[in-house]
Amino acid sequence: MPTTESLITSFLERLGAQDAEGIQALFADDIDWVVPGNSELPWTGTRSRGSDVAEYFRTLWAGLEPGKSIVAPGKVLISGDDGVVFAHFTHTAAPTGRVFETPVALHLGAADGKIVSLHLYEDTLAVSKAFFE
Repeated sequence: MPTTESLITSFLERLGAQDAEGIQALFADDIDWVVPGNSELPWTGTRSRGSDVAEYFRTLWAGLEPGKSIVAPGKVLISGDDGVVFAHFTHTAAPTGRVFETPVALHLGAADGKIVSLHLYEDTLAVSKAFFE
């Protein structure tokens, strides 16, 4: 059975490859997913079904200019079934062409060999300004 560490490693590898279906395969059927932010951005909000994960990433990536993102991962901390990934994102909003940067903490929870929770912490104001101001 995959460990929390191996699930997070696979998640990060598939994220880097923009493999939405591969990421979804790591998630359980029932999940606790929270991505805060401006409700006008279609990828923000909560989700409760693992079957929604691939569509989340496809929607997010469609909002960003291809080839203009930098994801700089930092430390990964793991304690039992919980893992936190610290990173720094630089993206360009496709609708406006504005570049935005945000430090990120991504809390992932695992159970029974699957990811069961994802909570993202980022500068939601910077993201919103890039898309709407």
